[in-house]
Amino acid sequence: MASSLFSKIAKFASSPQGKKAISQAKDFASKPENKAKIEQAAQKLRGKGKGGATPPR
Repeated sequence: MASSLFSKIAKFASSPQGKKAISQAKDFASKPENKAKIEQAAQKLRGKGKGGATPPR
């Protein structure tokens, strides 16, 4: 039986490589200049950013 996506993510997160990736992501996210980049990317994903794709009417 195939593992679910969540269980694969959880297994990776508990591995040494996953812990290193999480630490790097936390370091990146804690820097003020990167917080703005993260917010811009989130707005684009939500379709609220300038130049972002808008759904057709």
